[in-house]
Amino acid sequence: MNDTSTSASAQSAPADQPRPAEQRFLALRVMPMPADANVHGDVFGGWIMAQVDIAGAQLAARRAGGRVATIAVNSFVFKQPVFVGDLLSFYADIVRVGRTSVTILVEVFAKRMHDAQTVKVTEATLTYVATGADRKPRELPPHDGTAFDVG
Repeated sequence: MNDTSTSASAQSAPADQPRPAEQRFLALRVMPMPADANVHGDVFGGWIMAQVDIAGAQLAARRAGGRVATIAVNSFVFKQPVFVGDLLSFYADIVRVGRTSVTILVEVFAKRMHDAQTVKVTEATLTYVATGADRKPRELPPHDGTAFDVG
């Protein structure tokens, strides 16, 4: 993980400004249910964290060409509360590629059930390591320069 090269997608936008949503990978769309929330209808942060990890792992696995394991949650910010009934969209983007690892930015947007407003509710960066069948780190395959499917 000493290599600090970045992906082509990360080079297309400044680090503090991710690519527009239509250019990012829509990794997951889900609606939290009452079992995912406390008695007041606020969705548990841990549930959101699990969904973010699932979303990030999808893009990491595509780049790795196979199995990945989460090795770090680099940052995680809850910007707005999430409520039962919100439709959550998880967008992922590659921000760093190393020798065996890939770091993914996941942004979560909620479409509010009561007024259809869409707000950014969570932002996180996670690092995944590519692993072989033996679950030991392996090198990432070379990237052919083509964009990953964003649909």
